[in-house]
Amino acid sequence: MVNKKFWKGKKVLITGHTGFKGAWLSMYLKKLGAEICGVSLPPPTNPSLYELLDLKSKMKNEITDIRNTKKLNNVFIEFQPEIVFHLAAQPLVGLSYTYPVETYDVNLMGTLHILEAIRHTHSVRSAVMITTDKCYNNKEWVWGYREEDELGGHDPYSSSKAAAEILIKSYRDSYFKNTERNIAIASARAGNVIGGGDWADDRLIPDIFKSMFNKETLELRNLNAVRPWQHVLDPLTGYLILAKELYQNHIEFTGAWNFGPDYKQTKNVGEIVQFIQNNSSEKLSINVSNGKYKETTFLKLDSTKSNTRLHWYPVWNLNQCLEKTIEWYLAYREGKDMVEITENQIEEFVASSNIL
Repeated sequence: MVNKKFWKGKKVLITGHTGFKGAWLSMYLKKLGAEICGVSLPPPTNPSLYELLDLKSKMKNEITDIRNTKKLNNVFIEFQPEIVFHLAAQPLVGLSYTYPVETYDVNLMGTLHILEAIRHTHSVRSAVMITTDKCYNNKEWVWGYREEDELGGHDPYSSSKAAAEILIKSYRDSYFKNTERNIAIASARAGNVIGGGDWADDRLIPDIFKSMFNKETLELRNLNAVRPWQHVLDPLTGYLILAKELYQNHIEFTGAWNFGPDYKQTKNVGEIVQFIQNNSSEKLSINVSNGKYKETTFLKLDSTKSNTRLHWYPVWNLNQCLEKTIEWYLAYREGKDMVEITENQIEEFVASSNIL
């Protein structure tokens, strides 16, 4: 369970706080009473959730590249974080084909720089390194991948994240295991997160709403693709639970952890698009064409380990996830106060889960 008393006053450093998941995590931790410092490049999209939530005024900010070791180390030295969440990444499969060197540099070497900063900062007690569900060697299984399954990836993004997983394990075994340093590190692999405030290119939910608002044709590649869709607040809650357990119980909770939706909560791309159309009274013009790059059709996660050992379970089913996402984007189009809307959704999520 997420414990508000635990998080109150904790010094938490988040990399990638200007991105979609990072902004939601920052707002979530702010409501829990944590003291937050963010390290990231400028917001990657316009509009951006980071700016809509005015997070610049709510937390410490260092707008820099995590590969800038001098600035990164200075932030760790000055802020002295107790807990670290590493989310900064090049997160798009399509973009990884166009910029493979940058993708590997950010996702692998960037992670290395964070691990080094953690290693040399004695205030750090626990760290959750966020990778992806796509770090598994996808064999088009219809069942979910477990944490001990083979890592891999045919595209630069997936393989860069698999490489980061190997790096994280190496550092854990080399520097943070059976040593005097009282520090615990884990990696977290979540599914395809959705929710309000994502404006990235080449992602289904942002593409739907951008096409809807701009009266443009929605370009889709595979109507039958199945992904582990889940609301962003669900895996973020898993990360918070994991970070607390690492902080308090140390080595017992290190390793890799999956945070995915219930097996029964699956829809393919076509069903997602249809649901949003039916529940937003909007008409979409759709064009389906083969994508430029090879993509997997089936991808599911087995979260039994998180269910049994962390007592983490998804709070919102897929219909609720989609309803809350639609609510957010329509409120944005109507010019409503998005800080209020976002905070209300966090409060509704917490009330549904009884996690505080």
